[in-house]
Amino acid sequence: MTNPRRELASRMAAAAVALLESLDPDQRSLVSWPFDDHEERTRWFYTPTDHGGLSIGAMRAAQQRLTHQLVATGLSRPGYVTVATVMGLDNVLDELEGWTASWGRERGRDPGLYYVRIFGDPAGDGPWGWRFGGHHVSVNHVVVDGDVVGSTPNFLGADPANSPLLGPHLLRPLAGAEDLGRELVRSLDESQLQQAMLAPVAPVDLVSANRPEYGAGEGDLPLPLGDVWRGRFDGELGDRVHQIQVNAEAAADLLPEHLEAVRLSAESRGLSAAYLGPSQREILRSLLDVYVHRIPDALADDEAAKYADDAGLDGLHFAWAGSMEPGEGHYYRVQGAALLAEYDNTQRGANHMHTVWRNPLTDFGGDVLRHHYEIGHRHVSGHTGAHTHDGHTH
Repeated sequence: MTNPRRELASRMAAAAVALLESLDPDQRSLVSWPFDDHEERTRWFYTPTDHGGLSIGAMRAAQQRLTHQLVATGLSRPGYVTVATVMGLDNVLDELEGWTASWGRERGRDPGLYYVRIFGDPAGDGPWGWRFGGHHVSVNHVVVDGDVVGSTPNFLGADPANSPLLGPHLLRPLAGAEDLGRELVRSLDESQLQQAMLAPVAPVDLVSANRPEYGAGEGDLPLPLGDVWRGRFDGELGDRVHQIQVNAEAAADLLPEHLEAVRLSAESRGLSAAYLGPSQREILRSLLDVYVHRIPDALADDEAAKYADDAGLDGLHFAWAGSMEPGEGHYYRVQGAALLAEYDNTQRGANHMHTVWRNPLTDFGGDVLRHHYEIGHRHVSGHTGAHTHDGHTH
């Protein structure tokens, strides 16, 4: 009997090898990276910064197609359509901002600035992985022993979150994340809402930000905007980035006590799903599907199965901050021991959305990868292969 997960991993490997074989030496030096460079492999972004790797805009057309083929192996069909739409939104955003954004480069909003990097050797026997990211997109996968063991962090954003189309409908790439979250919070009775509502004002970004790990120690507060980029801005641009943060917080009337209320720690805050009624539980499951079904069904079905029964769902908490009205700033998260689905929509008049799905146990391969290395060290006494810059072991 075929194993869908292993078939998926095989397709990923084939797509990654095809892309690598299409690259010239200079391009390959940017794409192929050692798997054991843990710092770079767990570095990820969602801002329009250098995500690390080779950008779409620096590729030939055939290489762009091969990159998209790799990306599509790591996403469901709806997930891939959403990613492709989000990439195109940079053109819409450029027009919305009057073609003025620069971020220190010739074009600040550039759909060509989405980057691919492959860690390790997809044709070898060792662990390997890949990352694809740019403005409002970060897709990460890790493969160990022919199985995809990590598919998070997975970030999707949209700016603008709502855009006009010809006819009566709006372009809303992440409508499910917004509408189902609001449907759930509006379904709560007074007692439930009192537990779920963390603060009357929402933070102006995700609390977990782009940290490799989240919720450690005393817990996390949102990062300053300038810290969610590769490298720091200096001079006039640095001042402008700081002012964007100040203006956003002032517009929201965000106070220190509001931030403290949404502090993210390993211990979940909010309303336990154990106190939801049957119809509310179904809304929560539908909301979770919006996050976990970003990835192929062979993986997503296993994730969704964790919350199919009441025992699995009862381990989650739902928390909200801000307004429950459309067009006003709001934030929510669903958190459990092995899940964080986090959402924020406050900037640009609550028309700039950030969403992320994470799993503290399997982000970047996590516990499975650690177990793999522990087993390996028992069989190979202290030997680790020497890695060249292209990620191959010798």
